[in-house]
Amino acid sequence: MKKLHTLLIAAILLCTGVTSCNQAATTQEETNGATAEDQPTQGTAQTDCQPLETREANVPEQKPTFEGQTRACGITTDAGFDVVVLTKELDTPWAVEPLPNGDFLVTEKGGQMRIVTASGQVGQPISGVPKVVSRGQGGLLDVALSPNFSSDRTIFWSFSEPRSNGNATSVARGVLSEDRRSLSQVKVIFQAKPAYDGDKHFGSRLAFAPDGMLFITLGERSDIEIRPQAQQMDSHMGKIIRIAPDGSVPKDNPFINQSGALPEIWSVGHRNVQSSAFDSEGNLWVVDHGPRGGDEVNIIEKGKNYGWPIVTYGEEYSGRPIPNSVTTKEGFVDPVYYWDPVIAPSGAQFYTGDAFPEWRGNLFIGGLKDKVLVRLRIENNRVTGEEHLLEDRNQRIRDVRQGPDGALYVVTDQSNGELLKITPKR
Repeated sequence: MKKLHTLLIAAILLCTGVTSCNQAATTQEETNGATAEDQPTQGTAQTDCQPLETREANVPEQKPTFEGQTRACGITTDAGFDVVVLTKELDTPWAVEPLPNGDFLVTEKGGQMRIVTASGQVGQPISGVPKVVSRGQGGLLDVALSPNFSSDRTIFWSFSEPRSNGNATSVARGVLSEDRRSLSQVKVIFQAKPAYDGDKHFGSRLAFAPDGMLFITLGERSDIEIRPQAQQMDSHMGKIIRIAPDGSVPKDNPFINQSGALPEIWSVGHRNVQSSAFDSEGNLWVVDHGPRGGDEVNIIEKGKNYGWPIVTYGEEYSGRPIPNSVTTKEGFVDPVYYWDPVIAPSGAQFYTGDAFPEWRGNLFIGGLKDKVLVRLRIENNRVTGEEHLLEDRNQRIRDVRQGPDGALYVVTDQSNGELLKITPKR
């Protein structure tokens, strides 16, 4: 028994380090992905776990705060799947939003919003979209349907908006015409402040909570001079925002009565969140573009601080340390999971459909740098397995959404962007 006990302890210790069982564009993380961002095995027991990630870490000296926080066990999908290319005629698509009838709303970074039919026919640009700053990482960004779309035909979208002294992320809403060619009653319902003359880290994803409130993810604009605003309460930079669909501020927001704080703020200390999704329990999960060696998954809690730039994994893309930072600190939320090397995440979807029972409850994330669709197995709010799909296609994955038919739909980040449909193998 003593010998067995010793062997078990040794096996557990092997699974705790960054290099063992736990998986550890125009800013450098997206630029790297544009030019570049043992086979996975099913590991159900800690003693037979093989990490999916085996490359050397960018910051090998940093260690996870808890077991399972990085380099998860590699897993493989048992059921096969087919990938159908619906179209290759999209111009740098940023988001795809399935419509109830099986068609799709797609945004293109340059400022166009289009309908793509279920069979892949690409429509003309929808009129009524406000002007965007299509520069660097800016442009027309996310799009989401109103929770009452079937009756009000209202859609919401985020975009980098030109301002008199620079630009910043804004969110607008409008009513889609019956012929789906134009938008009316267009109104900007949120404008991030302050404006800044930059071209990086706009965020942004839109996600409606079960109670109908709208969550908006924002970046901190990247540059050293503005980056500290992620920790400043009089700035929207590096925050997650919660507003009502009409743009008003809910009375139960955490900082609404705090002097000097902007009332829309829900959480603090984010770098550049381009992935957000609600799980079946109503929890908001986000995936943040971290520094090199510091992409992270977080569950967002009301009023909490997620650390950037003072608590973070990773290093500057120059290879230098993040100034005066640590990987964990009391009073700040530790990430559920992080990647080193990074994946450059964009888009997220919890799978709830019937087409792939094996995938129910799994979190799917687009990977720009490694050009993969990431599948995370989530159990008790922890990552217990990771798989990379679509590697053979060698394309940057910008967004992933589940359609009403239970299929997954993906858009790729390129000038001849594709809309892909993932279905069970026939």
